[in-house]
Amino acid sequence: MNRWREVLSWVLQYYHHPEQLPPKILELCILLYSKVREPQVMLEVGSSWLRDQTNKSLPEYVSLLELYLLHVLLPLGRFEGAEELVYSCDVLDSEQKLAFVETICEKRCQWTQQEEMHSAHDEQEDKATETVLAFLICVLGVLSQKLLTMLTLLRRTLRSMSSHFYLLPYKKMLLATFLLYLVVVRLDPASPTSLPFICKLVQLFRQAWAAVLSPIHRPPIQD
Repeated sequence: MNRWREVLSWVLQYYHHPEQLPPKILELCILLYSKVREPQVMLEVGSSWLRDQTNKSLPEYVSLLELYLLHVLLPLGRFEGAEELVYSCDVLDSEQKLAFVETICEKRCQWTQQEEMHSAHDEQEDKATETVLAFLICVLGVLSQKLLTMLTLLRRTLRSMSSHFYLLPYKKMLLATFLLYLVVVRLDPASPTSLPFICKLVQLFRQAWAAVLSPIHRPPIQD
């Protein structure tokens, strides 16, 4: 049912204390949480069970001690705790202790090599990241310089256009627009009375057009 996270809590509901777990159930729990890569779940439970004096008399004690070392302590990098557990165990003889200590030393060396490899890989990734960041900074610097140049040119162009439009004869343009409004909306263009207004309107438009196209109102040329 994929409810392995509930296994230990469900078991402890019946046995109440880790020291009371039967050897087979403890073995299954250690293997289970090692399989799902969460050996830390069994860290305190296994330690309590192995340190209990009653459990040390069981025939499965040595095999469970080995299982606890290989699948819980050593994968978690608890090498000092593993050595302390082996040395303090009076159930093991000298040969068994020596074998366990050799296994611990071997796993410690493998752990150190893996840590060095990870450190070297992390350093390479950091150097690559720094190189990419330096390149991006250079590119952004060039782009920002170009953008600043474009903005400066745009500002100059807008300033020239604003000065150009500022010099246009607004009064005459407004007057011509008003006369056009009178002729089209208020007056009849076919009426003889509208003729003076139409002539004045044409004259004003010609003057405004000549003012716009005159060299005076052209935008100044800047370097």
